[in-house]
Amino acid sequence: MPATDSAAALPKVPVSVLIPVKNEKANIKAVIQSVAFADEVVVIDSHSTDGTIEMAEEMGARVVQFDWDGKFPKKKNWAIMNVDWKHEWLLILDADEHITPAGAAEIARIVTDPDSLDGYYLNRRFMFMGGWLKHCGYYPSWNLRLFKHALGRYERLDDVGDTGSGDNEVHEHVLLRDAEGKELEAGWAKEDFLHYAYPDISVWVEKHNRYSNWEARVIEGVRKGQTAEGSLQASPFGTPLERKRWIKKMAYKLPFRPFQRFVYHYIVRKGFLDGRRGFIMCTLLGFYEFLGIAKAKELQLQGERKEAPTPEPTARAAAEALPANFKTLPEAKAAESRTNESETVAAASGATAES
Repeated sequence: MPATDSAAALPKVPVSVLIPVKNEKANIKAVIQSVAFADEVVVIDSHSTDGTIEMAEEMGARVVQFDWDGKFPKKKNWAIMNVDWKHEWLLILDADEHITPAGAAEIARIVTDPDSLDGYYLNRRFMFMGGWLKHCGYYPSWNLRLFKHALGRYERLDDVGDTGSGDNEVHEHVLLRDAEGKELEAGWAKEDFLHYAYPDISVWVEKHNRYSNWEARVIEGVRKGQTAEGSLQASPFGTPLERKRWIKKMAYKLPFRPFQRFVYHYIVRKGFLDGRRGFIMCTLLGFYEFLGIAKAKELQLQGERKEAPTPEPTARAAAEALPANFKTLPEAKAAESRTNESETVAAASGATAES
């Protein structure tokens, strides 16, 4: 865990911090300590029940509750647009992420420098199975996390509502634009921040099972040629993120993707240099790819069943659907006639016997 004494000793910096949470009691104290330099810390909570709220308030954070209606926007976008932020600059951290003392000092320099750009990418170090994943495609991992809140919004990938991935953004990127929609330039911070996302394999599997619901929606949207307004565009000649989105879009069309995903991360991105933890991570990434593909196919089949016209029942199918004792009108009349005749014969026989 990172040291926090140096960060706490820094003077308060004019920056607001957004931390989205739900039941993060195990992590909330450390993340708030790592941003002790910030003048404002706001925790956006989804009605935690494990003591997260109480601990966050004890640490001096302001807690705001978020109720998702299953539609756009999700938690972080909602917070950016609706919270009354004290400062112009906003830093976004998940509960399992920490700012280092060196990172805190750099953020202080950025937000107090009048010549700073409107946003900055921060590089993230993933911690997995007791160590830093230096390869596997997990480093460098640039994220636009420090920006002027009036200018930044998470992209809108689709309008499908609840994907089953939760009320928080998953892999959406922040788009930095002015009031006219023009893309603004962002800088690149020198200091890394730390991400303790997966304390064990079970947490990795649980998170990626939810993430694959989101991934499946995106794959299905690509198959249908859907592109939502306000989303990051896929372009081989655009920004690094646009090129990455284009590569991913092209990859959706390739065969044997789970195996190719493993090879890409383990061989091309040199996951083998991370030893055993690299092999395990790359294998898990191949499994994640398989989950996304399988769930996308499931969505496709569900859509086809909804769109398929209901077939008219054949005469035989209609007859088989009737109860076993059902009779047509002629059959019912014939049965009634036979019953009446039987009753007449029985009555006549009874009268003969009496005489």
